Amino acid sequence: MTGTGVGPELIRLTGVNAAYGHHTVIQDVSFHVHEDQFTGIVGPSGSGKTTLLRILLGTMRQSTGAVVRQQGLKVAYVPQLETINWNFPVTVAECVLMARPQRGLFPRTTPQDRRDVARVLDRLGIAELGERHIRDLSGGQQQRMFLARALLRDPQILLLDEPTSGVDITTRHDMLHLLAELHEDGIAIVLTTHDLNGMAAHLPHLVCLNHRVVGEGTPAEVLTPDVLEVTFGARMEVLEHLGMRVIIDEAPQQRTA
Repeated sequence: MTGTGVGPELIRLTGVNAAYGHHTVIQDVSFHVHEDQFTGIVGPSGSGKTTLLRILLGTMRQSTGAVVRQQGLKVAYVPQLETINWNFPVTVAECVLMARPQRGLFPRTTPQDRRDVARVLDRLGIAELGERHIRDLSGGQQQRMFLARALLRDPQILLLDEPTSGVDITTRHDMLHLLAELHEDGIAIVLTTHDLNGMAAHLPHLVCLNHRVVGEGTPAEVLTPDVLEVTFGARMEVLEHLGMRVIIDEAPQQRTA
């Protein structure tokens, strides 16, 4: 899996600070996103991960610092599933269709719109679910539906907030594999996660965040006891298993004879 970011730059953050009222959430963050990048932003709850995504998306302005985007950049966002009202009376196809660019106050659905929706649903393997109500989907299907909404915009960069939160191991693996395919198709991907073993250890590029950037690089470079302790506020052990990093919260207890 590639994605360490050596291609043309899409977004550049330099010395960015952001706050809600008088509460500063991220401090002096410098971060670049390139078109060939696949990055995980890792950190505990409240560390500023979602705020950083909102700044990348452009829905939140920084307090100080600079944010520079490639002209005409197309960005799409996949929110946390926990934030969605799943009882809203809409089918999968209708929900995806809502993501199309607005054309007037009361836009009419065209045959091309329907073909575009069918195309992205098929691309994500959920073509048969188009007429199903969104509340009747599994967690993995819900996540694929929101990916379809994002892909309808033909984005250059895809931002995902905790895409594997609350899903089982199989769904998590499928999501990681699907995101890798989308990245290979030419979409830059930035996601947030607190899942160190299931998600972060498998990504090519990581940013450890705790209000500021604590570490940045490959998993081998940043998933270290020292960086993780500053990031999560607790000492963690890092083991090697089959060439992968495995993180545990504390050292294994010694067995007694």
